[in-house]
Amino acid sequence: MYSILKAYLFSLDPEKAHHFTVNLLKFFTSKSYLKFLLIPFQTKLQEKDSYNLMGISFPSRLGLAAGFDKNADFYDEMLELGFGFVEIGTVTPLPQDGNPKPRLFRLVEDQAIINRMGFNNVGLDQVVKNLKSKKPNQIIGGNIGKNKITPNEKALDDYVVTFNGIYDFVDYLVVNVSSPNTPGLRDLQSVAFMEKLLIVLDQERQKKSTKKPILLKIAPDLNETDFQELCVCVKNSPIEGMIISNTTIGRKGLKTSKEMVEDMGAGGLSGAPLTHLSTQLVRDARKILGTEKVIIGSGGIMNAKDAQEKINAGADLIQIYSGFIYQGPALIREITKALRSH
Repeated sequence: MYSILKAYLFSLDPEKAHHFTVNLLKFFTSKSYLKFLLIPFQTKLQEKDSYNLMGISFPSRLGLAAGFDKNADFYDEMLELGFGFVEIGTVTPLPQDGNPKPRLFRLVEDQAIINRMGFNNVGLDQVVKNLKSKKPNQIIGGNIGKNKITPNEKALDDYVVTFNGIYDFVDYLVVNVSSPNTPGLRDLQSVAFMEKLLIVLDQERQKKSTKKPILLKIAPDLNETDFQELCVCVKNSPIEGMIISNTTIGRKGLKTSKEMVEDMGAGGLSGAPLTHLSTQLVRDARKILGTEKVIIGSGGIMNAKDAQEKINAGADLIQIYSGFIYQGPALIREITKALRSH
């Protein structure tokens, strides 16, 4: 059934297809007499699917990665499809439009996506309003970043503002310094800045009545030395762990013609070309982090085998995005059943 819908969606501009899909889903879920039409697309979670981690009872180890629900507009609908948790954002203190369009591209031959969205979001205040309808049993992560207009020397202030603003409305928080689509953002992955940022955020957390987990999301393009140093930084820090990984700026081994890829321009590549790289980084990080820290594996999970390999490499939880675009809700069911059988 999704294959028919996919054929139509893939005939549209990717960003328009995204808005069409989520609005259609919201419409069907808002009408009680139409909800039965969603049953074929839903994965019903069982008690055995739940997983306790970081003081949170996740209904499933499979979540939706940040970037899909940037503004906390449709986490209800995504959870109804069968995701165990949804990570919203990236959220910045002030609203921003993101980069000029077109900024989202499909590489169908590669089952991949290039995006240079640029943290387009409605801003902290509106996202908080959207999260106020969150139900207690819904597990939502909040991915936070800095505004494009904020210079790097002031970046710490943006992270603190967004961290404090969203804290009471999410179950865990993710520090995003790894998107390739905000100029200079990846420069913040230096150990010197990260040590300072993670300590400051933990200090802010200690002021709260409830302790919530903090994770760091990293890029897959770090050189070996920088990657290892960043892992050691996290290991020695008070935060709970890492998300591995964000999109890549690499373009090696693609089936799509070089000319077509060049025409698409800059941006982060996600999907199948990222599968093995992100899994290897999970494996490498686990060796450094030991068992004390959490790893959420993300990047190139296109089927149940990819999901299981992330878990086997050392991921505690996993997230999908591009795989969901290409495979549809059936991928949720496929991965959930596979994890259940293990």
